[in-house]
Amino acid sequence: METLRNKVAESGIITLNLEDYFPVEQICSFDIKDFLFMEMLLKEKEYRALLENHDWSQYANKHVAVFCSTDAIIPMWAYMLVATRLSAVAKSVFEGTKEELFKDLFLKNINTIEATAFEDKRIVIKGCGEKEIPAYAYTAITNKLIPKVKSLMYGEPCSTVPVYKKK
Repeated sequence: METLRNKVAESGIITLNLEDYFPVEQICSFDIKDFLFMEMLLKEKEYRALLENHDWSQYANKHVAVFCSTDAIIPMWAYMLVATRLSAVAKSVFEGTKEELFKDLFLKNINTIEATAFEDKRIVIKGCGEKEIPAYAYTAITNKLIPKVKSLMYGEPCSTVPVYKKK
């Protein structure tokens, strides 16, 4: 009787799951619109008073995206005032939307991957999972790994799509 062999296990293929690099810390937003007169005009004295009386503790140890959701003209110092308040409590302060902040954090996490650990290895970037992985993450990991890896594939070790092979 012939013994079954696990050719995938024998192949030396390493699977990299980008879900492992999702930001795990909480992300929240701060909309400057809520601190404007009629959600359109920044009156400095009132703006400063509203910031002074705002409960900043709700942002403790969170990543905060600071933006304005209206077409109001916001002077740069207004963002700076918010940042000075948030920097005392928040894990990080980012100018942009929550989605942009998520992208920034995700890409920073991918950048922590030590590409030299995959030198001349066959790598599969996991394709299916519990979370939807944005295209920018696949692009970032590809750019990071191709200078080092022997080959790069997408999918699952038993069914891959070749992406790159060192010549």
